[in-house]
Amino acid sequence: MSHPADSPSWKLLDDKWPEFGNEPRNLRLALSSDGFNPHSSLSSRYSCWPVILVTYNLPPWLCMKRKFMMLTLLISGPKQPGNDIDVYLEPLIDDLKSLWVGIRGVYDAHNGEYFTLRAALMWTINDFPAYENLSGCVVKGYKACPICGDDTPSHRLKNGHKICYIGHRKWLPINHPYRRQRAAFNGKPEYGIPPEPLTGEEVLHMVENGDRVCWKKKSILFDLEYWKYLPVRHALDVMHIEKNVCDSIIGTLLEILGKNKDGIAARLDLLNMGVKTDLQPKYGERRTRLPPGPWNLSRAKKREVCNSFYGMKVPEGYSSNIKNLVSLQDSRLLGLKSHDCHTLMQQLLPVAIRSVLEKPARYAITRLCFFFNAICAKTVDVFKLDKLEEDVVVTLCLLEKYFPPSFFDIMVHLVVHLVREVRLCGPVYFRWMYLFERYMKVLKGYVQNRTRPEGCIAERYIAEEAVEFCTQHLSDVSTVGVPSSQKMGVSKPLSGCTNTEEVLPYIEQHIIHIKTAYPKFRKRTKWLQDKHNSTFIQWLRFKVQSELEEDNHGVSENLRWLAAGPNMAVPLYRSYLIKGIKFNIKAQDDVRTTQNSRVYLLAHTMQVASAKDKNPILSNMGFYGVIQEIWDLDYQKFTIPVFRCDWIDSSGLVVDELGFTLVDLSKIGHRNDQFVLASQVKQIFFIDDPMHRGWSVVLSMPNREYNDVIGDEVLGDVIIECEPFTRGMPNVDTFDELVGELGSQNIRGGCEDIWIE
Repeated sequence: MSHPADSPSWKLLDDKWPEFGNEPRNLRLALSSDGFNPHSSLSSRYSCWPVILVTYNLPPWLCMKRKFMMLTLLISGPKQPGNDIDVYLEPLIDDLKSLWVGIRGVYDAHNGEYFTLRAALMWTINDFPAYENLSGCVVKGYKACPICGDDTPSHRLKNGHKICYIGHRKWLPINHPYRRQRAAFNGKPEYGIPPEPLTGEEVLHMVENGDRVCWKKKSILFDLEYWKYLPVRHALDVMHIEKNVCDSIIGTLLEILGKNKDGIAARLDLLNMGVKTDLQPKYGERRTRLPPGPWNLSRAKKREVCNSFYGMKVPEGYSSNIKNLVSLQDSRLLGLKSHDCHTLMQQLLPVAIRSVLEKPARYAITRLCFFFNAICAKTVDVFKLDKLEEDVVVTLCLLEKYFPPSFFDIMVHLVVHLVREVRLCGPVYFRWMYLFERYMKVLKGYVQNRTRPEGCIAERYIAEEAVEFCTQHLSDVSTVGVPSSQKMGVSKPLSGCTNTEEVLPYIEQHIIHIKTAYPKFRKRTKWLQDKHNSTFIQWLRFKVQSELEEDNHGVSENLRWLAAGPNMAVPLYRSYLIKGIKFNIKAQDDVRTTQNSRVYLLAHTMQVASAKDKNPILSNMGFYGVIQEIWDLDYQKFTIPVFRCDWIDSSGLVVDELGFTLVDLSKIGHRNDQFVLASQVKQIFFIDDPMHRGWSVVLSMPNREYNDVIGDEVLGDVIIECEPFTRGMPNVDTFDELVGELGSQNIRGGCEDIWIE
């Protein structure tokens, strides 16, 4: 699946209402609403709530862009509407009812005909508090999970005075060994089965019959005829779930005040549950001592984690400067925004903790990061979702084994339901809040009069819509909210032409020519390749010149200039922009806070076992390098950028058990073949490996289409899809053996005690 059109929710509308599905021009909509402070002053508690609609009847790279977001309502402040938001939504619901019946006489300019336009609202997109306001369900207390409902696995912590959500063993297979383990979890075996999510019809029946345990009200959205039949009516926001989970992990590992899930109350709750009793607090006359648990780090390890984050240099546009988020003085991370947490959970956190935790706890966190990496993919393989769901359930059970119950707030529990929504609704990035919160920043910039913020937003929005309409009738005018190459601040033109497809037939002819001229070496693949590399340019020049002398030669102008060769005066650049991605030379990166000089090349080349191997194998092989120089070859009619790189020798490449690729930058090889076309490489970046001194971990850049690059907005890479570290989750079969050797010992060795005044 790469679009909501591929999802079962989309197909349900087509199947249940064929007259609606047979018309491709009928609209599929999503609604999002959230509050924001329109004033720049943080002391103001003013809350303004825009209601935004997006249309899914567009290609994936356009349907979530600012140009196609419709500001349908603007709920004025200063207070948030809360559960009374239904009152404000009534005009919008009336319009949606009319759109479902159909608006006659709508003109199709493309086909030049009139038709009846219909529209359906597929789901809402909100953070969790707004989820409560729009759906009417309870999101706090014992029944806080809107999917589990009455069967939410909750437990009240007497000393922590909060409710935790443990019991994810219900989602395991009935014969899984974790179900029978007691001491590692809550002291009881688990025989329950996972709760079945309620259908819309069941929810409507409950709220109409006065069920007020899980539901506060009947949502006004049930006034829509089709609403009760939709499998997912309110989408869980992965952005806020990922951020809260990241804050909990970082806060607990680094013991950040206000975000740490460990403490005296958490240890007493473990004692009350009868599990991990050796971690109970030891009271002294003035201080209380807490034995270190599997999740605790020593002071040296905390400094090691912070130093790892502090030394990370990432490519430009990947994230904010990680160095600015680290406080080395008190070993903690400060000011993490949603996108910072996203990049940490996707790639950076598993690298930073590689050497600081024992294997079971470290693998549990790493597995969770791998899950978020997989769930945020632009394209979803439906056949892998069942395995992904099994993996995340095991991951949550591992976290229950090695983290205190207070760690499991409702956000951690909601992770277990994310795969279900991907299966029913499609890729995550069509249903998260990044795009809407970014748009709210645009609306905030409209405010010029502090006493009338809603009026400013409404007038500026209407003016922008009018101007956008006019631009459709003007030439050479770019629109707002849709990326284009003119907006990207290109200081150097993009590569003009590489022409590799035009040259390929001549490469094959040259290989045949060599085999004919040297019949004794026709079976020696390596010799043929070396001979081809050394003589092809001269042969191509002669070949093209001979063809030009013939009538109807068919030689293109580009091939003619390629055969003639480039200008011998070659300009060098320190930076170059290729397909919206900025590349630097290493000398430029050394004086900057970003890293744009690392590249990866996947080439179909010969592989030899040793220097004496006379039977090489042709296959795909990956090369990792660092750009030393950027050349711009001038062929008169066009230019071709090439990189001169230092390529890592095969002896400096290692893949560890988690799937991380490690490189040793001191081992340089392939010195006779340093150049590569700029269009053939992919940008990557290296991070110093905290586990192996002198080695670096290879991480990939997000796979972004050219249309995903934004020039006039803050975050251009919120649609982030990083290549996975490994094709599967780390193996956990040996963890029980490790724990069994330690018996019931939960105190972590090599870590000092925690003292609380």
